[in-house]
Amino acid sequence: MAYDLKKESDVKEYIDKLGVEYRFGCYSEKKPEACHLLGDYLEGIKKDFEKASKVYKSTCDDYGYAKSCYKYGNYSFLGKGKSGSKGDPRAAYEYYEKGCNLNDSDACLHSGLLLVSRSMPKEIDRNVPKGLEFLTKSCDMNNATACFYLSGMHISGVQKKPEQSAATASAGSGPAPPPVAKTPLKDSDYIVLKDMKKAFQFARKACELRNMYACANLSQMYARGDGIEKNEKEAEKYKKLALEMQDEVKKQQETLGFQQGVGMPN
Repeated sequence: MAYDLKKESDVKEYIDKLGVEYRFGCYSEKKPEACHLLGDYLEGIKKDFEKASKVYKSTCDDYGYAKSCYKYGNYSFLGKGKSGSKGDPRAAYEYYEKGCNLNDSDACLHSGLLLVSRSMPKEIDRNVPKGLEFLTKSCDMNNATACFYLSGMHISGVQKKPEQSAATASAGSGPAPPPVAKTPLKDSDYIVLKDMKKAFQFARKACELRNMYACANLSQMYARGDGIEKNEKEAEKYKKLALEMQDEVKKQQETLGFQQGVGMPN
């Protein structure tokens, strides 16, 4: 049957039929792809996040469907689909890791970020080497964001301990102590060493995968000769590319804002 998607009645019928097809494919035919699509349907069309969460979880647990593991990881981290929940970072990490082991690049990205970041919840034990493995796997699967983060880690290096301020104020209202000279850091103080050549390689790949921030960094690397021979022509090329990507993002946001303003018929 052909649907006229300009007619409200046809749109409603089409959407209802999609739900029936996804349910049949999931529950009767036991197809994990259909189950995942059912989760997307419940999330995006029905806005029933509780049911969507259950579908994503069961599709991950029962079928080992990587995308569903990633989605349930997101739900767990945000506490989405559970009334009054503040989120469960440990459960989120468990499902991100499972999704990564099943070769989902976004799951690898998120499991890696949870392990390397100092600002993540205290429920997650920081493990930079393992996080680096996850991020590298994600980048190898052409995840632009993972490649960009890897570039950043090699630009600055990752220390074993967070940098401490040179001096802290004394208790009470007394004068602050005199500044203390910082001890130069050694290679042994780093988990990931600064390496501008690697940083350049990851930035170039991220830029090729259309990460505009990586393209901007690549421009700066060429301009300064960081990790690559100085080249003003290449610097200008990637600066122009980053600005073009920025314009594309702005246009997409304007188009999305217009569509949301128009809305769908009730």
